[in-house]
Amino acid sequence: MIYNNNIYNTVSELNLSNGQSKRMNCPNCGGRNTFTATNNMGSLVWNCYKLSCGVKGGTRTHLSAEDIRTSLTGERETAESTFVLPDHVLPFNGRSNVIEWCSKWDIDADELELLYDVKEDRVVFPIVHDGVLVDAVGRSLGKRLPKWKRYSSNNHLPYWFGSGKVAVVVEDCVSSAVVGSDSFVGVALLGTTLQESHKRYLTQFSTAIIALDPDALPKTLSIAKELRGHVSDVRVLNLKDDLKYRNPIDMEKLYGIITD
Repeated sequence: MIYNNNIYNTVSELNLSNGQSKRMNCPNCGGRNTFTATNNMGSLVWNCYKLSCGVKGGTRTHLSAEDIRTSLTGERETAESTFVLPDHVLPFNGRSNVIEWCSKWDIDADELELLYDVKEDRVVFPIVHDGVLVDAVGRSLGKRLPKWKRYSSNNHLPYWFGSGKVAVVVEDCVSSAVVGSDSFVGVALLGTTLQESHKRYLTQFSTAIIALDPDALPKTLSIAKELRGHVSDVRVLNLKDDLKYRNPIDMEKLYGIITD
Protein backbone atom coordinates (compact mmCIF):
# COMPACT_ATOMS: atom_id res chain seq x y z
CA MET A 1 0.00 0.00 0.00
CA ILE A 2 1.44 3.36 -1.06
CA TYR A 3 0.61 5.92 1.61
CA ASN A 4 2.04 9.26 2.72
CA ASN A 5 1.03 12.10 5.01
CA ASN A 6 0.58 14.58 2.16
CA ILE A 7 -2.08 12.38 0.57
CA TYR A 8 -3.73 11.86 3.96
CA ASN A 9 -3.83 15.62 4.57
CA THR A 10 -5.32 16.24 1.11
CA VAL A 11 -8.06 13.67 1.64
CA SER A 12 -8.81 14.89 5.16
CA GLU A 13 -9.24 18.46 3.91
CA LEU A 14 -12.02 17.29 1.59
CA ASN A 15 -14.23 16.92 4.70
CA LEU A 16 -16.23 14.09 3.12
CA SER A 17 -19.44 13.28 4.96
CA ASN A 18 -20.56 9.70 5.50
CA GLY A 19 -21.31 8.03 2.15
CA GLN A 20 -19.76 10.83 0.08
CA SER A 21 -17.15 10.27 -2.64
CA LYS A 22 -15.06 12.67 -4.65
CA ARG A 23 -13.11 12.07 -7.84
CA MET A 24 -10.25 14.47 -8.58
CA ASN A 25 -6.78 14.85 -10.07
CA CYS A 26 -4.28 12.66 -8.26
CA PRO A 27 -2.22 14.71 -5.74
CA ASN A 28 0.67 12.26 -6.20
CA CYS A 29 1.05 11.70 -9.95
CA GLY A 30 -1.19 14.48 -11.29
CA GLY A 31 -3.37 12.01 -13.23
CA ARG A 32 -6.54 13.70 -14.47
CA ASN A 33 -9.58 12.48 -12.48
CA THR A 34 -7.77 9.27 -11.55
CA PHE A 35 -7.96 9.75 -7.76
CA THR A 36 -11.04 8.78 -5.72
CA ALA A 37 -11.68 9.27 -2.01
CA THR A 38 -14.70 7.85 -0.13
CA ASN A 39 -16.03 8.08 3.41
CA ASN A 40 -17.88 4.86 4.21
CA MET A 41 -19.23 4.94 7.77
CA GLY A 42 -16.08 6.60 9.08
CA SER A 43 -13.71 4.49 7.01
CA LEU A 44 -11.87 7.00 4.80
CA VAL A 45 -10.31 5.24 1.79
CA TRP A 46 -8.58 6.56 -1.31
CA ASN A 47 -6.75 5.30 -4.37
CA CYS A 48 -5.40 6.34 -7.76
CA TYR A 49 -6.52 4.22 -10.73
CA LYS A 50 -3.45 5.06 -12.79
CA LEU A 51 -1.37 1.89 -13.01
CA SER A 52 1.93 3.76 -12.95
CA CYS A 53 0.96 5.46 -9.67
CA GLY A 54 -1.06 3.07 -7.53
CA VAL A 55 -1.36 5.38 -4.51
CA LYS A 56 -3.93 4.05 -2.07
CA GLY A 57 -4.63 4.09 1.61
CA GLY A 58 -7.19 4.35 4.36
CA THR A 59 -7.83 5.50 7.89
CA ARG A 60 -10.63 5.94 10.37
CA THR A 61 -12.32 9.30 10.83
CA HIS A 62 -14.91 10.59 13.28
CA LEU A 63 -18.57 10.44 12.29
CA SER A 64 -20.59 13.55 13.09
CA ALA A 65 -23.78 13.28 15.11
CA GLU A 66 -25.68 14.05 11.90
CA ASP A 67 -23.88 11.22 10.06
CA ILE A 68 -24.74 8.76 12.82
CA ARG A 69 -28.38 9.88 12.91
CA THR A 70 -28.86 9.66 9.16
CA SER A 71 -27.11 6.29 8.95
CA LEU A 72 -29.71 4.97 11.41
CA THR A 73 -32.74 6.66 9.85
CA GLY A 74 -31.69 6.55 6.21
CA GLU A 75 -32.87 10.14 5.73
CA ARG A 76 -29.95 11.21 3.57
CA GLU A 77 -29.76 8.33 1.08
CA THR A 78 -29.20 10.44 -2.01
CA ALA A 79 -27.31 9.68 -5.22
CA GLU A 80 -25.16 12.75 -4.61
CA SER A 81 -23.76 11.32 -1.38
CA THR A 82 -23.53 7.58 -2.05
CA PHE A 83 -22.40 6.98 -5.62
CA VAL A 84 -19.09 5.21 -6.21
CA LEU A 85 -17.94 4.05 -9.64
CA PRO A 86 -17.25 0.33 -10.09
CA ASP A 87 -13.56 -0.57 -9.93
CA HIS A 88 -13.60 -1.60 -13.59
CA VAL A 89 -14.41 1.94 -14.76
CA LEU A 90 -11.06 3.67 -15.27
CA PRO A 91 -9.59 6.70 -17.06
CA PHE A 92 -9.51 5.89 -20.77
CA ASN A 93 -5.72 6.44 -20.90
CA GLY A 94 -5.54 6.91 -24.67
CA ARG A 95 -7.20 3.59 -25.55
CA SER A 96 -7.43 3.33 -29.31
CA ASN A 97 -11.03 2.05 -29.35
CA VAL A 98 -12.23 5.05 -27.32
CA ILE A 99 -10.30 7.49 -29.51
CA GLU A 100 -11.67 5.85 -32.66
CA TRP A 101 -15.25 6.08 -31.36
CA CYS A 102 -14.79 9.73 -30.37
CA SER A 103 -13.30 10.52 -33.79
CA LYS A 104 -16.50 9.26 -35.39
CA TRP A 105 -18.41 12.05 -33.62
CA ASP A 106 -15.57 14.58 -33.63
CA ILE A 107 -15.53 14.91 -29.85
CA ASP A 108 -12.49 15.15 -27.57
CA ALA A 109 -12.13 12.38 -24.99
CA ASP A 110 -9.66 14.38 -22.90
CA GLU A 111 -11.78 17.52 -22.89
CA LEU A 112 -14.82 15.49 -21.85
CA GLU A 113 -12.75 13.63 -19.23
CA LEU A 114 -14.14 10.33 -20.47
CA LEU A 115 -13.63 7.05 -18.66
CA TYR A 116 -13.63 3.47 -19.89
CA ASP A 117 -15.42 0.40 -18.57
CA VAL A 118 -12.89 -2.37 -19.16
CA LYS A 119 -15.34 -5.10 -18.14
CA GLU A 120 -18.23 -4.08 -20.40
CA ASP A 121 -16.30 -2.28 -23.16
CA ARG A 122 -18.06 1.05 -22.71
CA VAL A 123 -16.99 4.65 -23.12
CA VAL A 124 -18.17 6.37 -19.95
CA PHE A 125 -19.39 9.97 -19.52
CA PRO A 126 -19.06 11.16 -15.89
CA ILE A 127 -21.89 13.21 -14.35
CA VAL A 128 -20.51 15.73 -11.87
CA HIS A 129 -22.63 17.94 -9.58
CA ASP A 130 -21.06 20.61 -7.36
CA GLY A 131 -17.65 19.05 -7.94
CA VAL A 132 -18.79 15.57 -6.87
CA LEU A 133 -19.17 12.57 -9.15
CA VAL A 134 -22.83 11.54 -8.74
CA ASP A 135 -23.34 9.19 -11.70
CA ALA A 136 -21.91 8.09 -15.02
CA VAL A 137 -23.37 7.01 -18.36
CA GLY A 138 -21.75 4.28 -20.43
CA ARG A 139 -22.11 3.75 -24.18
CA SER A 140 -21.37 0.23 -25.42
CA LEU A 141 -18.61 0.10 -28.03
CA GLY A 142 -19.65 -3.37 -29.13
CA LYS A 143 -22.90 -5.31 -29.23
CA ARG A 144 -23.50 -5.41 -25.48
CA LEU A 145 -26.98 -4.37 -24.38
CA PRO A 146 -28.24 -2.00 -23.23
CA LYS A 147 -26.49 0.34 -25.62
CA TRP A 148 -26.61 3.12 -23.00
CA LYS A 149 -26.26 2.38 -19.29
CA ARG A 150 -26.54 4.57 -16.19
CA TYR A 151 -24.28 3.40 -13.38
CA SER A 152 -26.43 4.84 -10.58
CA SER A 153 -29.99 3.63 -10.03
CA ASN A 154 -30.85 6.62 -7.82
CA ASN A 155 -29.55 9.68 -9.61
CA HIS A 156 -31.77 11.51 -12.12
CA LEU A 157 -29.60 14.51 -12.93
CA PRO A 158 -28.86 15.18 -16.61
CA TYR A 159 -25.47 14.90 -18.26
CA TRP A 160 -24.12 18.29 -19.34
CA PHE A 161 -21.16 19.79 -21.16
CA GLY A 162 -20.23 23.36 -22.07
CA SER A 163 -20.56 26.77 -20.44
CA GLY A 164 -22.73 29.86 -20.56
CA LYS A 165 -26.34 30.75 -19.79
CA VAL A 166 -27.98 29.06 -22.79
CA ALA A 167 -28.92 25.39 -22.42
CA VAL A 168 -29.53 23.15 -25.42
CA VAL A 169 -31.72 20.27 -24.23
CA VAL A 170 -30.94 17.05 -26.11
CA GLU A 171 -31.48 13.33 -25.60
CA ASP A 172 -28.01 11.76 -25.31
CA CYS A 173 -24.46 12.46 -24.18
CA VAL A 174 -22.99 12.57 -27.68
CA SER A 175 -25.38 15.34 -28.76
CA SER A 176 -24.56 17.19 -25.55
CA ALA A 177 -20.82 16.92 -26.25
CA VAL A 178 -21.30 18.06 -29.86
CA VAL A 179 -23.22 21.26 -29.00
CA GLY A 180 -21.49 22.05 -25.71
CA SER A 181 -19.17 25.03 -26.13
CA ASP A 182 -18.43 28.49 -24.75
CA SER A 183 -21.81 29.55 -26.16
CA PHE A 184 -24.02 26.62 -25.16
CA VAL A 185 -24.37 24.01 -22.43
CA GLY A 186 -25.53 20.75 -23.95
CA VAL A 187 -27.92 19.19 -21.41
CA ALA A 188 -28.75 15.53 -22.08
CA LEU A 189 -31.98 14.24 -20.56
CA LEU A 190 -30.76 10.70 -21.27
CA GLY A 191 -34.13 10.00 -22.83
CA THR A 192 -37.20 12.06 -23.75
CA THR A 193 -38.76 12.42 -20.31
CA LEU A 194 -38.42 15.70 -18.39
CA GLN A 195 -38.05 14.97 -14.68
CA GLU A 196 -38.24 17.30 -11.69
CA SER A 197 -34.46 17.07 -11.26
CA HIS A 198 -34.04 18.27 -14.86
CA LYS A 199 -36.30 21.25 -14.22
CA ARG A 200 -34.36 22.21 -11.10
CA TYR A 201 -31.07 21.96 -12.98
CA LEU A 202 -32.32 24.05 -15.91
CA THR A 203 -33.53 26.96 -13.73
CA GLN A 204 -29.96 28.32 -13.69
CA PHE A 205 -30.12 29.18 -17.42
CA SER A 206 -31.52 32.32 -19.01
CA THR A 207 -32.55 30.40 -22.14
CA ALA A 208 -33.40 26.76 -22.83
CA ILE A 209 -33.49 25.49 -26.42
CA ILE A 210 -35.35 22.20 -26.78
CA ALA A 211 -33.64 20.22 -29.53
CA LEU A 212 -34.76 16.59 -29.39
CA ASP A 213 -34.74 14.25 -32.40
CA PRO A 214 -37.16 15.18 -35.23
CA ASP A 215 -39.32 12.12 -34.54
CA ALA A 216 -39.86 13.37 -30.96
CA LEU A 217 -41.52 16.67 -31.94
CA PRO A 218 -44.67 16.12 -29.81
CA LYS A 219 -42.43 15.40 -26.80
CA THR A 220 -40.33 18.48 -27.67
CA LEU A 221 -43.40 20.72 -27.56
CA SER A 222 -44.57 19.11 -24.32
CA ILE A 223 -41.19 19.66 -22.64
CA ALA A 224 -41.09 23.27 -23.81
CA LYS A 225 -44.50 23.86 -22.24
CA GLU A 226 -43.43 22.30 -18.94
CA LEU A 227 -40.20 24.31 -18.78
CA ARG A 228 -41.81 27.71 -19.31
CA GLY A 229 -42.63 27.87 -15.63
CA HIS A 230 -38.95 27.35 -14.74
CA VAL A 231 -36.88 29.10 -17.44
CA SER A 232 -37.80 32.60 -18.64
CA ASP A 233 -36.92 32.04 -22.31
CA VAL A 234 -37.78 28.62 -23.76
CA ARG A 235 -37.43 27.96 -27.49
CA VAL A 236 -38.01 24.97 -29.76
CA LEU A 237 -35.56 24.00 -32.47
CA ASN A 238 -37.29 22.20 -35.34
CA LEU A 239 -34.55 19.83 -36.52
CA LYS A 240 -34.01 17.87 -39.68
CA ASP A 241 -31.74 15.38 -37.89
CA ASP A 242 -30.27 14.57 -34.50
CA LEU A 243 -27.84 17.36 -33.54
CA LYS A 244 -24.96 14.93 -33.15
CA TYR A 245 -24.96 14.50 -36.94
CA ARG A 246 -24.23 18.23 -37.37
CA ASN A 247 -26.67 18.83 -40.20
CA PRO A 248 -25.58 22.24 -41.61
CA ILE A 249 -29.14 23.60 -41.63
CA ASP A 250 -29.71 22.51 -38.02
CA MET A 251 -26.40 24.00 -36.85
CA GLU A 252 -27.16 27.26 -38.64
CA LYS A 253 -30.52 27.45 -36.87
CA LEU A 254 -28.88 26.74 -33.51
CA TYR A 255 -26.12 29.33 -33.80
CA GLY A 256 -28.58 31.82 -35.29
CA ILE A 257 -30.40 31.88 -31.95
CA ILE A 258 -27.54 33.62 -30.11
CA THR A 259 -27.38 36.33 -32.78
CA ASP A 260 -31.12 37.13 -32.59
